[in-house]
Parts: sequence; C-alpha cells; structure tokens
Amino acid sequence: MDHQNLIAIDIHTHAEVSCWNPFDNYGEEYDRAADKYFGSSGRPTIAESVAYYRERKIGLVMFMVDAESNMGRRRIPNEEIAEAAKNNSDIMIAFGSVDPHKGKMGAREARRLIEEHGVKGFKFHPTVQGYHPYDRMAWPIYEVIAEYGLPAIFHTGHSGIGSGMRCGGGLRLEYSNPMHLDDVAIDFPDMQIVMAHPSFPWQDEALSVATHKPNVWIDLSGWSPKYFPKQLVQYANTLLKDRVLFGSDYPLITPDRWMRDFENAGFKPEVMPGILKGNAMRLLRLDAAPAAPAPSAG
Repeated sequence: MDHQNLIAIDIHTHAEVSCWNPFDNYGEEYDRAADKYFGSSGRPTIAESVAYYRERKIGLVMFMVDAESNMGRRRIPNEEIAEAAKNNSDIMIAFGSVDPHKGKMGAREARRLIEEHGVKGFKFHPTVQGYHPYDRMAWPIYEVIAEYGLPAIFHTGHSGIGSGMRCGGGLRLEYSNPMHLDDVAIDFPDMQIVMAHPSFPWQDEALSVATHKPNVWIDLSGWSPKYFPKQLVQYANTLLKDRVLFGSDYPLITPDRWMRDFENAGFKPEVMPGILKGNAMRLLRLDAAPAAPAPSAG
C-alpha cells in the first residue's frame, strides 16, 4: 500500500457483491434489514468500492464474512478479494474470512490464503458465525494467523445484521461480548486482535480488555462518530490513542459521513492523525523496513 499518498486508511470495509459467483439470494432479508437499520442503499461491486476509495485517496482493508455454517448463505470468494487487492496494491489490502466451524479444514484454507494469495489478516463475526470467540474449535485457525503474525478483526457489540427482524433473525448478540476476547488475547499474545465497532452495550468491557491486553485494538467502524460513547472518546484521546483505528463499515456507513462527523466528535487534534492512518500503518506493518536479502552462497 502506497500509504504516503493516502490521507487515511479505512480498516473495515465489506465486499458485498461477487463478480465471480452468481448472486445468492438466500437470506437476502438480512441485507434489507441492515439497509433499513443503517439507512443505506445499494451494494457496490468490489471494483466499484475500490474506485470510490481511490477517488478519495483513502486506503482500504476489505473482507467478507464467511458464515456458511450458521447462515446457509454462499460466501464471496476470499480469492476474489485477494485478486482485487493484488491488482490495486497501492490502495487496497485483503483480509480473509474463514468460518470457525470449519476447524482444521478452515486452518488449511487460512494458510493457503496467506501463502498463495497474500491476505494480510482475517475477519470474524461471532454473532453471524454463531460461536463464542473463545471456543476451542476456532483455535486451529487462530494458530495459523498467529504463526504468520497477522491481525484478526472481531465484530463486537450490537449487530446491525438481524436488527428489526423477527427474533433478530435468530442471531445471538451475546456471542459478540468483547470480554469473550480476553481468553483469545491471553492464549494468542502474538496475534493482534482488533475489536470492531463501539461495543454497545459492552463499551466498558471493551475498553477494559484493550487497556489490559496490549495486543488488543479497537476500530471505530459501524457508527457515526457523533454517537460514540464519551468514555470511548476519552480513552482514544489518552490510554488507547496508539491502538484506535479508523474504520467505516462501508458500504453501510461511508467514509465521507464518518470523516465529516469525526471532525466534531471531541478527538484531540494531536491524536487524529494516528487514528486516521498512523495506527493502521503500525498494525499492518506498512512502515516496517523491508527484510534484508539472504547472503549469497560462497
């Protein structure tokens, strides 16, 4: 990623439409409910999303959520997102997503995505995927992520997916309590864990885990900054200023709206550059010096 020519890095964007696979309308009611909840409309292709970010000179991390076991809905191929990132490497990074219920087979896929397709991290959504983050069935996948020193983003807090549907679409909010990540942070201290979103109604739990565990970060996606809890802004300005990240949740929330509201949300001017780009550069190791070449034989 050519971060020097970017004004910000959005750590949290979604691939919504596949150009490789036919549209899977199974479970489309979840999309409609989410559109109503977020006040959004339209689902861009990956190429359309990249063009949108390129126009604004904002870098993006993109992923889908593999919830095939719990939702019964065909996923967008990880490889499609990875290929788009390869073709737009100046502005885009691909994260993978592997359903934790896939266990050791999922771990094999995670390794292949890293080694053959160059993904730089992974996304988990406990509520949609239907599991507790500390469930040992996910350990084989976490072990691969930790082995390669890559970050993992976990949805936390209330879910816009399922909101307003009968029985919330059958999705359990409790899976996304950020305190469930405490065990993961202990057992995988070398895996950088990003808690996605202001973690309503568990914001204090999220701040506690992030303050206590130095490998835990928070991204600010999914909400307009003008609605952020006061304690989240307070910690972002002080104790956690080096581990708070800009994320929008595009296309459900646009970076245009997010960044406009961010200006007046109470963040200190001196911490804003880190939130918008600097912290993501460290998380993604964009500012790391290139590895030294191996010495030649003889």
